[in-house]
Amino acid sequence: GTLAFTYEIKLKLVPLPPAEKAVMCVHCHTLKEAFEANLVALKYGPGAVELMDRKVLELTKSNLTQRKNRFFVEGDPAAILIVEFARDRRDEIISLAESMKTEMQAKGFGYHYPLIFGEDIKRVWALRKAGLGVLSNMSGDAKPVAVIEDTAVRPEDLPAYMEDFGRLLEKHQMECVYHAHIGTGELHLRPVLNLKSEKDVALFRSIAKETAALVKKYHGSLSGEHGDGRLRGSLIPLMLGEEVHALLADIKQSWDPGNIFNPGKIVSTPPMEESLRYEAGQQVKQIDTFFDFSSDQGVLRAVEKCNGSGDCRKTSLMGGTMCPSYMATRDEWNTTRARANILREFLTHSTKKDPFDHEEIRSVMDLCLSCKACKSECPSGVDITKYKAEFLQHYYDAHGIPLRARLIAGIDRVHSAASKAPWLYNFVIHSPLAGKPFKRMLGFAPERMLPELPPESLTAWMAKQKPSGRKQKRVYLMADEFTNYSDAGIGIIAARLLRRMGYRVEIPDHLSSGRTYLSKGLLRKARKLANANVKMLSGIIGPDSPLIGIEPSAILAFRDEYPELVNEEFRHAARKLSRHCYTIDEFIAGEYDEGNISHELFVDDDLEIHLHAHCYQKALSSSSFTIKMLSIPENFHVTEIPSGCCGMAGSFGYEKEHYALSMKVGEMVLFPAIRKTDEEAVIAAPGTSCRQQIMDGTQRRALHPVEILWNALKETD
Repeated sequence: GTLAFTYEIKLKLVPLPPAEKAVMCVHCHTLKEAFEANLVALKYGPGAVELMDRKVLELTKSNLTQRKNRFFVEGDPAAILIVEFARDRRDEIISLAESMKTEMQAKGFGYHYPLIFGEDIKRVWALRKAGLGVLSNMSGDAKPVAVIEDTAVRPEDLPAYMEDFGRLLEKHQMECVYHAHIGTGELHLRPVLNLKSEKDVALFRSIAKETAALVKKYHGSLSGEHGDGRLRGSLIPLMLGEEVHALLADIKQSWDPGNIFNPGKIVSTPPMEESLRYEAGQQVKQIDTFFDFSSDQGVLRAVEKCNGSGDCRKTSLMGGTMCPSYMATRDEWNTTRARANILREFLTHSTKKDPFDHEEIRSVMDLCLSCKACKSECPSGVDITKYKAEFLQHYYDAHGIPLRARLIAGIDRVHSAASKAPWLYNFVIHSPLAGKPFKRMLGFAPERMLPELPPESLTAWMAKQKPSGRKQKRVYLMADEFTNYSDAGIGIIAARLLRRMGYRVEIPDHLSSGRTYLSKGLLRKARKLANANVKMLSGIIGPDSPLIGIEPSAILAFRDEYPELVNEEFRHAARKLSRHCYTIDEFIAGEYDEGNISHELFVDDDLEIHLHAHCYQKALSSSSFTIKMLSIPENFHVTEIPSGCCGMAGSFGYEKEHYALSMKVGEMVLFPAIRKTDEEAVIAAPGTSCRQQIMDGTQRRALHPVEILWNALKETD
């Protein structure tokens, strides 16, 4: 604190609320209506009343995770009030909620009032909680800024206060975002300002002063939740008076004559416009990139979406995947925001011709596993996997491409050559004499087993199969760089399974997905592959002839990276193609929902399955498709392990300097959870590397979900 260092705190505990809970989400036509409806809600004794305005709701549409949490939103409300009740009995909550709804309707407040119970309550609160983060997704340099967001007045004064505040905004011709704690009168207000503009920096201070005077008029608080600090410290003399402020200065001097405790926060506070994140009047650099960042108005603005909210500073106990290297090390250096901040700093201030060319960026990016979790779990949608790949290509242009990166990126070529004599390749990588020196020479961890090659590739096997003569729905199976070689056995099972379920299966002409090149930052080569694949597949892939992939990271490249990586002439075709590319889990689950696949094809034996979903599934699709697919046999029981990232992340866990961290990530949740499962239970994992990590960490074999379904067929061909 500003006066002392606290080393021990005694907590006063209060009773837990009743177990039965529900939230009513009141959809309002106008903000004024929401301010008035809040007073009605408070009459019924809610545990919380929170608000999300239209701007927040609109921005949640662009966040992959929060888009799924909008299930209760109806139409285009100006604001939604989230009113939570906790009581001993559900019927009591229903009665209270109905009475509140009736009164609101009588006063013309609201048009839709869903009442939500159970696990879905968490999804509502997750959407509300994301409000701060998603504000950074607002396009352009003008953003909702934290300057007056902690103002608080008595709830009954809030409508009048908001009316006066509205006139203040109108005078300055400004927009504002409204969200959060309306039930306590502490509605967060974030005016939209461009702090790269000298004019708006001046307005930043003016708005703060005028709002402070308005809060004082209503006998409110300028810092109702988060304290004063650097941002509002200079306004304390206005709020408390010069005499009281002088007393604060005297107390500070008495307690802390050396001014070492949190200096400059309450007294002697510097002007609020000093030390801002952006420098007013500074020209925004236009930086040439390989990915298309036009939707964010350039790579710098994409990086600037990180607002430092710290959602990436999670432990494994909190669930989710972002950010595995931080979860394992607890080092701020390894957070998503640290990586965004280092990029922002150098892309803004570097004097080099290529601002990516800095060793400091490489150091901070090194432990990014490229798991994609930040793209969906960061409320601002900061996609460090994409930014890392962009950085690496620029860095390699300046410093050359390491041999190991070339080998990993071109693994399809390595495996293609080795498949001519797979027995020899397998002998070398597993030989006690040659295997470990071979791995050490290439920079791989000696402890890690490299994947073997089967006797023949998937494409070689398919070439020998006779096409079915029956008239069936045609599906195209992708022989990606993993499935075609090291996982050919699973590819063959997938083809046979699809045929048994009534589909005509073909492998179209295509190149590797480019996933390995993307993961190592070789974007020029990845772009060539993406261009070629879009050109080759656009004429045949469509709603009635989808492209199905077995390795999630490979097929999902068509949906995630391709539309932003291909040459401009292919972008429209890439977006169109991406709509018809599915993981095999998505395809089978969808066909089951359509009634095209019957559970009668499968045995009715009991089976316990524990699923570890692939990171890219979690980020870009959903593990729910795998769960549904594995639940088609009637007595299969699927439990998802809340494991986040397994730690392997493609080649990351194979690399000698990353092996220890890779295993530490696995030990956080995944390995202990598997060790606790019954030996008779089946472990499922769609990802090639995930299955290797599970074997190395637990000595348990994990099966691809299609293997489990294949084994469950009543008959095999």
